[in-house]
Amino acid sequence: MSEETKDQGRAGSTTKRIYEFIRSEDLTLGDSLPSEMELAKRLEVGRGAVREALRALEALHVIDSGNGRRARVAGIDPNALAILIDHAIRTGQVTTQQVLDVRRSIEMRAIHLAAIRRSEEEAQQIVRLAAEMMDNLPDRQILSRLDVAFHRAIGLASRNPMYDLFIGSFSAVMNESGPIGWQTRPSDEELVAIIKQHTVIAEAVRDTDPTAAEAAMSDHFDMTVRALINSGYQ
Repeated sequence: MSEETKDQGRAGSTTKRIYEFIRSEDLTLGDSLPSEMELAKRLEVGRGAVREALRALEALHVIDSGNGRRARVAGIDPNALAILIDHAIRTGQVTTQQVLDVRRSIEMRAIHLAAIRRSEEEAQQIVRLAAEMMDNLPDRQILSRLDVAFHRAIGLASRNPMYDLFIGSFSAVMNESGPIGWQTRPSDEELVAIIKQHTVIAEAVRDTDPTAAEAAMSDHFDMTVRALINSGYQ
């Protein structure tokens, strides 16, 4: 076995041990980890292995060590999951429609919860985002950003952070995987139709009507899937 392979093995083992250290010490969001030197002593490994392990954990968004500060426990980040989903799409392991199918299941429950749990401020924000989408026709780039914000606002209003995690990751993927979503709607009339659906969803949340909210979200996904099929996406 080469020295390089041994070093990689030590780094991988150290990554797992640092992760287990976070759990065993009951560290929570924002808590600091020991310094590289302290971790090396505790784990009885070299500082190089610790450094590589910390980099790996940061790439997974388990820790945050930006700006030269000591590593801290990171918050859940949709981008970490988005990388895995995007990889699965780009390597042909799943299709865009399969991702949408899962996203639909998640968002149908999320919109139901958002309609009954949202605060007044959250309801106003969701309505405002739908209005901003109409105001920014036909700029697809801006519409795409507002769409992500709209769906994530629904996830947050559901009062379950897991919905924000999944919705955020799916939204990021759909906007990074080529001309998907807004780019599949060539005419302004189609853009107006999809934005009106967002308005209906927003109004149902504002009115605390989960049944209407679910129906509107279902219509929204039906239109999205049709647009993808018509554009040749699998």
